[in-house]
Amino acid sequence: MTKSFHAVQALKGVSFELREGEVHALLGENGAGKSTLIKVITGAHAPDSGTIEVGGCVVSSLTPVSAHAMGIACIYQQPALFPDLTVTENIGLRLDPPGGLLRVRWGDRRRRASELLQRVGAAISPDSEVRSLSMPEQQLVEIACALGAGARIVIMDEPTASLTLREQRLLFDVVRDLRSRGVGVIYISHRLEEIFALADRVTVLRDGQSVATHDLPKAGAENPSQAGLTEKELIRLMVGRDVQSAGATEPVPAGADRLSLRGIGCASSGVRDVSFSVRSGEVVGLAGLVGAGRTELARILFGITPASSGEILIDGQRVSIHSPLDAIALGIGYVPEDRRRHGLVLEMPVASNISMAVHSSFFRWGWVRRVAESKLADGFIDRLSIKCADSQAAGSSLSGGNQQKVALARWLATKPSVLVLDEPTQGVDVGAKSEIHRIIRDLAREGVAVLVISSDLPEVLQVSDRILVMRGGAVVSELPGGSAPDRVMAAALGKSEVAS
Repeated sequence: MTKSFHAVQALKGVSFELREGEVHALLGENGAGKSTLIKVITGAHAPDSGTIEVGGCVVSSLTPVSAHAMGIACIYQQPALFPDLTVTENIGLRLDPPGGLLRVRWGDRRRRASELLQRVGAAISPDSEVRSLSMPEQQLVEIACALGAGARIVIMDEPTASLTLREQRLLFDVVRDLRSRGVGVIYISHRLEEIFALADRVTVLRDGQSVATHDLPKAGAENPSQAGLTEKELIRLMVGRDVQSAGATEPVPAGADRLSLRGIGCASSGVRDVSFSVRSGEVVGLAGLVGAGRTELARILFGITPASSGEILIDGQRVSIHSPLDAIALGIGYVPEDRRRHGLVLEMPVASNISMAVHSSFFRWGWVRRVAESKLADGFIDRLSIKCADSQAAGSSLSGGNQQKVALARWLATKPSVLVLDEPTQGVDVGAKSEIHRIIRDLAREGVAVLVISSDLPEVLQVSDRILVMRGGAVVSELPGGSAPDRVMAAALGKSEVAS
C-alpha cells in the first residue's frame, strides 16, 4: 500500500496480512501510518497503489459500505456514536439492515442491545443517552456494535486506552472468544504487555513502512521473552532506538500545600466530601474504577461543574472557582480525557490550538501576532516531538497521539502552578509516553503541583509520589507511590483489608 496526502507520504509500500482466527498486533509510533492503513482497510481512504485481497479475492474498489458488507468492522479509539440518541438507537442504526419504511421493533432492538452489552460486560442501560456515558462506556458500546455485526475482520484501535483493569480483562475474554470463532483481529495498542498477552503475530510500522513482522507463538505466557522477541527489542523496532524509562528519576522534594480541597462535594456529579492536598513539586495519582468520580472531580477543579459544598484553597488562600476562566486566572491547567471533544478544535491550526489559553497575549491593536504565535507553537512542537507538517497544519490532520500532545502543550503554555491531567498518555506511543512522564517530573521539579488521573495503573504507580483512590465519588484510600498494584485495586473495589 502507498498513500500520500499532498506532500506527506503516509504509507510507503506497506504490506500486511491477517489470517483467519488470528490476533495480529499492529504497532508503531504516532504518525507511523497505522491509522492510515486502517482507513485503507475499512474503505475510508483509497490507496494510491497496491493490492487489497479479502478472503483470497482481489478487491478493486473498497468503500465503507462494501467493507461492512464483507464483514470488516473497526472499533476506533474515539467512539463514533450519536450523542443525543440512546444506546439502543445507536446499536440499531449500526446493525439494522436497510429497511425503507418498515416498522421498527423497539422491543427486539432493546433486547439485542441488552444481550450485546452483557456479552462485553458493560453495566449500561440500553435506554441511556450516549452523551451521559463516560469514554470507557462509549468504547464498550462500540465493541458491542462490532460483535453484533458478526464481523469476520475486527479492527481494534487502542480498545483499552480508557478502560479499567476489570474492563480490560473482559475485553481480553471477548478477543479470545472472537479468535476461537475464526475471526481475524487487528489489534492496535501502545501497551506492550497486552500485545504479549493476546497477539499471535506482530507487525511494526515506522515512518510509513512495515519494518518487521514476528510470530509470537507463546502469546499469554508468563515470560514473554520466551516468545523470541523481548519488549525492549519491540520498542527498538518501533522507535529505532532504545527508550529509557522515566521511572529512574529521583522523586522531587515536595514543598508547601499548593492545592487543598476540604469537604468538596457536587450533588449533580456525585462527588462527595473530598478532602486532600497536593504540594508544590508533588505528583499525586488519582486511581479508581470507571464511574468512581475522578473526571467529575477534575471538572470541579476547573470550574466546569462548580462545587456545591466545601472549599478550595490555592497556596493557603480560599478561592472561588465558578468557571474555567476563574481556574485559569488562578494558575490551574486541565488536559481533559476526550481530546477530540474538549481538548482541541480540530478545524483550527496547531498554532492556534496551542495558543488558545494564552490568546490575549498575542493581540496587538486588534490583530493577532501570528509570527509570535507560530514561534510559541514551534517551541512546543520541538519539545514534545509533535509530528505535523508545520504549526499551521489543522488539528484534524494529526494522529491521535499527536493531538494529545497539542492538548498538553496548550496548558503548558499557561505556565500553570496546578496541572490536572486526565488520561495524559491515552493513545500515545511508548516513546512519547516516556517523554510525557519526564515532562511531568520536570514540571514537578519546577514547583508545579500535578494531579494525574489515569486508567493505566502501571502509569499511576510509576509517576506518582502519592496515590489517592476514589470509589463512589469519594476518596477512600491514600497510598504511597510505588505501592503494589493489588493494593490499589483492592481499595478501588472496596476490599476491607486495605488500610487508608
